[in-house]
Amino acid sequence: MSDFEVETPVKMHSSPHKIRRRRLSSDYDSEVAYRNRIARLIAAKARPFTVSGRIPVDPANLTLFFRSKSGITHSLDFPVDIDEDMPPALDVLISSCRPHSPSGLEDFSEHESLFYPTNLPLTATLEIANHPILDAVRNTLFPALPVGHYLTSMRDKLEIWLPGGGMKPLRRPNDTRVATIFVTLPVRFKGGALVVRSAEAAEEKFHGRGGKAGDMEWTAFMGDCDHEIQPVLKGCRVTISYAVHLRTFGTAGICPDPLISPSDQFLDMVSPILNMSRGRKIAFYLSGDYGVNPADILADSLVPHLKGGDSVLYHALKLYKLNPELRWSAGGYIWGVDQVVDLLTPAEDSPTATTPRTPYAIINGSSPLRRTTSNASDDTAVVEDMRTKVEKSGAITLAEAEVIVLSDTTLTAPITKERVPFVQGNELERLVVNILMVVYVP
Repeated sequence: MSDFEVETPVKMHSSPHKIRRRRLSSDYDSEVAYRNRIARLIAAKARPFTVSGRIPVDPANLTLFFRSKSGITHSLDFPVDIDEDMPPALDVLISSCRPHSPSGLEDFSEHESLFYPTNLPLTATLEIANHPILDAVRNTLFPALPVGHYLTSMRDKLEIWLPGGGMKPLRRPNDTRVATIFVTLPVRFKGGALVVRSAEAAEEKFHGRGGKAGDMEWTAFMGDCDHEIQPVLKGCRVTISYAVHLRTFGTAGICPDPLISPSDQFLDMVSPILNMSRGRKIAFYLSGDYGVNPADILADSLVPHLKGGDSVLYHALKLYKLNPELRWSAGGYIWGVDQVVDLLTPAEDSPTATTPRTPYAIINGSSPLRRTTSNASDDTAVVEDMRTKVEKSGAITLAEAEVIVLSDTTLTAPITKERVPFVQGNELERLVVNILMVVYVP
């Protein structure tokens, strides 16, 4: 027998299985938290609702001009620190302001949130159009904004929060704004952070203090967001807000309010033509050069890109509550508004087209498609082959579509000519295609 005696001490900690289980559970919780943080980051990246930046302006070069209720014009110079010196002009500005709705101020009993009356003149030497703020707003908050749509800003109001004052979320403005820009003026304060909440309840906070001397913070947020101002602890917060609206040079798309309007004289020329065309579907040739391939895009997608007289005519027809459409047309044929010029592949070419051909030219809209050649028999074969291609692509004649093209044969006005490449007789050729602005006059 062995002389060794071994005693095993009683272990007070958990068994190895419990330790392993606890370690695994901790690792699992950490992994879940890690994944949740990634999900929140990706969600925030997918749809940003705020953007902020700095305006590199020397406060000494900034002046605010306003007119008080007594009719006297005052000027307020910056920077301002009311704890050291209260400028008389700021006193007048505060006394001219009005409080916001009391319903949102129940937690702020010492001072109310104030705004300068919109009926009194107010201007500042700071103009946000001189800084690429709207470009930053477009690139960040509206990255998918179609070409031809633009952001414009209009000064909304000047607001003031004194010590102890703040603002709970107010009712969103009942206008067509798509975003709001807050510019914090160089008045020293503490607290008073701007809190913005998105429609999905995500939250961002901005303190409004410059990162370095000479900087002013601006913050922009989407029009469907709520915002509030936390209580100001010290000093005075002064901001100017701007309403951001969406405008376009075309009357289609997501913005129905264009930036341009036809002249009265132009409308006077359009009106009698519409009166004499009642019950008809009329069309006008476009004259601009848009450099697109009709086989790739719909003609109606060019509406935001219309320029020159094409844009003016489109606006004029929309002002008469009509619905013009852009459609491809070639050689007396017209494609539907939802169709591209999809010509046949070489394998589907007609067997009659086996010899090299020259490019086709399109003549007046109601005339048949014709090729520039001196050989009448060859011309007939080419026209029939091209007609087959066009009809198989979905086009119908202008007569079948009941479209009347309005044009002046005595005037050599420019006509839009886009080109669709296709293979004919082992050679690359191009079909010249026009764009028609078609509208039905009831």
